[in-house]
Amino acid sequence: MAEILALVEARLRSAFGDPDARAAVTFLGTDRIEVLRFAEGDLVRYATLGMSAHPMTDPTAVVADPVRGPRAELVLTVRGGLAPTDKLLRPLAVLAASPQVEGLVVAPGASLDVGDPLWDGAPFSSVLVAEPGGLVEDLELDEPMDPVQFLPLLPMTANEAAWKRVHGAAALQERWLARGTDLRDPLRTAVALD
Repeated sequence: MAEILALVEARLRSAFGDPDARAAVTFLGTDRIEVLRFAEGDLVRYATLGMSAHPMTDPTAVVADPVRGPRAELVLTVRGGLAPTDKLLRPLAVLAASPQVEGLVVAPGASLDVGDPLWDGAPFSSVLVAEPGGLVEDLELDEPMDPVQFLPLLPMTANEAAWKRVHGAAALQERWLARGTDLRDPLRTAVALD
């Protein structure tokens, strides 16, 4: 486990540079989850470290495979200095712990909800899990382990999350693209959904 996390941190550092802050959270019955913060110009990236230590297991599986199964870490990017986004360290750690706590398999297209604003005053309490490979390349591990994917998270307002449940993730992403929505703006309002 420690070797995997060292490789994951090295991959994050090669993509974003050295983190300028890190925080660790431990939930009862789970391994420690860290959240690293990387500043890059006017962007701030938050990446989890610890979610990939174990493969995610289908909750309907009779026996959890300790080696095979999808592995992931989460990455959320916002424009810095506009909102108190450092408050999302704990919500990100909660989301990263959800495979261990709730038996979730986090995959592109999924919605994850923390039930409270991601940070003080945020219009978002949920995120859309986007496709990996854009910001950070998958990290190949020794066979038979699956590679670690770095899944971008896109904050959603309550209305966007409800619309996504009806129309799907691809339709919401198309709507954002068509309307030129700046998904990194921590102060943005919901995209027009009419």
